Amino acid sequence: MTTKTALVTGASSGIGEATARKLADLGYTVYGAARRVDRLQKLTDHGIRPLAMDVTDDASMTAGIARIISETGRIDVLVNNAGYGSYGAVENVPLDEARYQFEVNVFGAARLAQLVLPHMREQRSGTIVNVTSVGGKIYTPLGGWYHGTKFALEGLSDCLRLEAQPFGVNVVVIEPGGIATEWGGIAADHLRKVSGDTAYATQAQAVATTLSSANPRRNSPPRVIADAIGKAVTARRPKTRYTVGFGARPLIFVKWLLPDRAFDAIIKRATGFRD
Repeated sequence: MTTKTALVTGASSGIGEATARKLADLGYTVYGAARRVDRLQKLTDHGIRPLAMDVTDDASMTAGIARIISETGRIDVLVNNAGYGSYGAVENVPLDEARYQFEVNVFGAARLAQLVLPHMREQRSGTIVNVTSVGGKIYTPLGGWYHGTKFALEGLSDCLRLEAQPFGVNVVVIEPGGIATEWGGIAADHLRKVSGDTAYATQAQAVATTLSSANPRRNSPPRVIADAIGKAVTARRPKTRYTVGFGARPLIFVKWLLPDRAFDAIIKRATGFRD
């Protein structure tokens, strides 16, 4: 029986690390990718192969996929997990930073899909997993560029699913809610740096406090996302979306239920945002 091969980006910590370990436990040959290989060494004890990859560098991505094919002869699962949250008022965030956010969160994922699809089509099988966020369905103040990337990846995934399905390739979206990682603190620090001394300072301080003070015991551990990805890639007919993690399902339901102004009020109250 041929051992299936998986690539997980952003594997050095959090959701990516947990997912790489989960897929290895399921019997996959797993390549864990990150820009810094030294941060991946802890995964080698779990049988995971470290792979240096920068999802904003085409040569790096091309070389990474070529190495996987050369060493294993196949690629069965791509988990596009690499990403970050760049918060700040739309007016304040430099467009170079906004473009970089899209390069990491959207175009890197799209380019890797382009690179693996020829191999998956030839195999007549494979699964592309795009980790978006509940933030691809709802919004928070001062997170415009981040939410823009997640909304974009949601739409891109839907189109790709239709295109790939005739070739036996599944495309799955994972929508995490609150997860106990360093993401909130990093986003809060960036928000204070970008908008903390601007006309948006009051709002920035309130939202940054909310981002950095999220109760880690209330948020879900990264393994719940890894478990969902494990279910998706082993299912004969996976769901198109897996909405998992603290608060994800209720938030999406409330967004669907309420008119925009009413949802605006809820989000502003939840983030401490004041007009």
